[in-house]
Amino acid sequence: MSRIGRAPITVPAKVQLTWTEGNFVTVKGPKGELSQQVDPALTLKLENGTLEVTRPSDSKDHKSIHGLYRTLINNMVVGVTTGFTKQLEIHGVGYRASKVGNNLVIVVGYSHPVEVQPPAGVTLAVDGVDAATKATKISVSGIDKQVVGEVAASIRRIRKPEPYKGKGIRYAAEKIRRKAGKAGKVGGKKK
Repeated sequence: MSRIGRAPITVPAKVQLTWTEGNFVTVKGPKGELSQQVDPALTLKLENGTLEVTRPSDSKDHKSIHGLYRTLINNMVVGVTTGFTKQLEIHGVGYRASKVGNNLVIVVGYSHPVEVQPPAGVTLAVDGVDAATKATKISVSGIDKQVVGEVAASIRRIRKPEPYKGKGIRYAAEKIRRKAGKAGKVGGKKK
């Protein structure tokens, strides 16, 4: 069996987890409600606050979906209890971000500021400027892990970090491989 698939999901007391006959799973918690269609071949069993996902056979198809759907259900449980957050940093002279209403306005060297409008259920925040690196910090948070990751990736795509000076928008823990610039001319005129 899959090590990920056979791991039980702990369902807290404040979370209500239900599913229909066709395995349409709904998770309700303090932060909101999420739904996901799980493959009907899988069997769900809730006992004593733990949910187990089992597969009917050891075929390649069943093995491939077992761990996937167990992880998706676990992400829903974590999302409605604690939520997910992605941290971004803006590096570069004159590069900055500000919050206007619910939207995020980013100035990263274009002739115009770029406005990012978050989808429903996602909040954007400007956490200020880090004193050591002088980078503006942005946080993207919400209950759906996939949507939070997609919004963070779309913000990063506005100005990807470039390899020579490291300017641009990057994830907080991301390491940028730096390239050496041109060596330049050494010495004077050629004769």
